[in-house]
Amino acid sequence: MSFERKAFTIVEILIVVVILGIVAAIVVPQFSEESDDARLSAMTTDLSTVRSQLQMYRIHHNDKFPANIVEEMTKSTKSTKADRSVMPEGGNRSQYPYGPYLLEFPTNPFVEGAAGSQVDTTSLGGGDKGWYYNSTTGQFAPDDDAHKNL
Repeated sequence: MSFERKAFTIVEILIVVVILGIVAAIVVPQFSEESDDARLSAMTTDLSTVRSQLQMYRIHHNDKFPANIVEEMTKSTKSTKADRSVMPEGGNRSQYPYGPYLLEFPTNPFVEGAAGSQVDTTSLGGGDKGWYYNSTTGQFAPDDDAHKNL
């Protein structure tokens, strides 16, 4: 009499499920940490880009920062009060275009939804909008509390 086994026992299935659960408990948190690292890296790059382009805007516009950062940084603007030192040789002051300084305004990856690309001009922190901007000082920072000091 030969006994052929054609199926797994419940004990064998439970052992495999437990092992898969242990592996998932170890691996899944590592992926979420990598995701946060990637978002932080993207935010740091966006901050650096916007801040450098704000300085370029300031140079082109006689030490003035844009009043409306989203509008003025993403559209081509013309300034009649441009500093001659940044104009091309023999350039016509009234026809020399500036910008766009940014092709599109960045989104704060730590703020959910459409608020991630909105700008708060009243107070830093709180996280109700993606970014904080002060048009007097040119300060540009993330508006979420966890990253406002970057």
